[in-house]
Amino acid sequence: MVNRSSHALRIGFLVTDVAATAAAWVAAYWVRFESGWIPPFYEFYSGPVPPGYVQPTLEQCLGGLPLVIVLALVCYRHARLYEVHRLTRVREETVAVAKGVLLTTLLVAAVTFALRLDQYESRLTFTLFAGLSFPGVLLTRRLCWFALGRLRARGFNQSHALIVGTGRLARRTARSLRKSNWTGIQTVAYVDDDPTGHGQRCDIPLVGPIDSLPQLVEELHIEHVFIALPMNRYADSRRVFDLLSQSIVDVRLVADVPALTSLSLTTTAVHGMTFIGLRESQYHGVNVVVKRLMDVALAAVALVLLAPLLLLVAALVKLTSRGPVFYRQERCSLGGEPFQMLKFRTMRVNAEAGGPQMAAANDPRRTPIGGFLRATNLDELPQLFNVLRGQMSLVGPRPERPVFVRKFQKTIPNYMARHAVKCGMTGWAQVNGWRGNSSLRKRVQYDLYYITHWNPLFDLRILWLTVWHMLFGRQRHAY
Repeated sequence: MVNRSSHALRIGFLVTDVAATAAAWVAAYWVRFESGWIPPFYEFYSGPVPPGYVQPTLEQCLGGLPLVIVLALVCYRHARLYEVHRLTRVREETVAVAKGVLLTTLLVAAVTFALRLDQYESRLTFTLFAGLSFPGVLLTRRLCWFALGRLRARGFNQSHALIVGTGRLARRTARSLRKSNWTGIQTVAYVDDDPTGHGQRCDIPLVGPIDSLPQLVEELHIEHVFIALPMNRYADSRRVFDLLSQSIVDVRLVADVPALTSLSLTTTAVHGMTFIGLRESQYHGVNVVVKRLMDVALAAVALVLLAPLLLLVAALVKLTSRGPVFYRQERCSLGGEPFQMLKFRTMRVNAEAGGPQMAAANDPRRTPIGGFLRATNLDELPQLFNVLRGQMSLVGPRPERPVFVRKFQKTIPNYMARHAVKCGMTGWAQVNGWRGNSSLRKRVQYDLYYITHWNPLFDLRILWLTVWHMLFGRQRHAY
């Protein structure tokens, strides 16, 4: 079975890649030599025109275009830009485009220098070429995917899929594919030896047992098979692979890990062995530096802008109750390490003389202004100093006290996974209403989703929602 639509898609991407690369090559020449934005190199040193210097012409630029296109196609193919799939992720394509553009630039430069076709300023031209090619190629490909997704959502360019299994995982897989109509994958039927999970709620038929898969793939023109069986049926999953070993069909295993549904599974190949990561986080490497720089910059700006408000709140705390303005409490952050978290005091002195306890609605221990500070989150502002000291982040799972951490880690699945990152002043769980004395399982679910899907824009979105809720929204469980 040959998928003709995928061939047409590869050809389409090839055409757009060539067009974007050729446009970047000509644009680099224009910016460097014709726009007037960048002076000739000798003007930087106030020197005379070098003997024999001749500015490259547009004809020379166009004459080198065939070589650039040929080398670009070789590099793009090496970067696997034409191994397209309906489930291709943006991140994977971005990395592949960056790799292809870098290889193209280096190879064009090497061939040009080897054939002595280089001119003065050619290094800067190559830099401009790379800087224009990457966004050009990536943008055209994303536009193509967007247009194709809209067409698929309207019923064009469809492919058919079978789901092996009829249980909870199989039904969830069917729902996910139905909602992701941009993929153009239509679930035709379930296939399973055990039909007990196929009830009245299923709107997709059960067409046969697992042994009938090869015939069903041919008869129903199936291009995708999703194995959605529980972990205790590993032998059946293996049998599916064996049965389809002679079929040209895309086979994917849907991981049955209910406790980690919010996590992103990753695979790593090491010396022929495949390792599956169950707790892979985006928060590592250069991302740690980016997040730390964001924390320091935004916290410093916030302290300067909010200084009058901080002084006002401190005065009100002092005037309305006896005791210190600030309250220090031991909490756990990255790796479960304890630190002293700083807050404006909202409870009376010795409020926990009888032992640690969670805050509750209409808590009698609150000071006259404590309820207002907690409802508006103004009591959390001193934690900006914890952020500057590196003990916390602006965004992350809210820190908990060691006594409760020891309790929750025994009763809440994957609770300690929250400590894979620094705790935060606000977080994805908080802006969705899961804070304070609310469902711990929901808080953990949202915290783990944040950890595995972190990016700088996600942090900015959470900060914006936090400010919006403070100013205009009602804080659930804020007491």
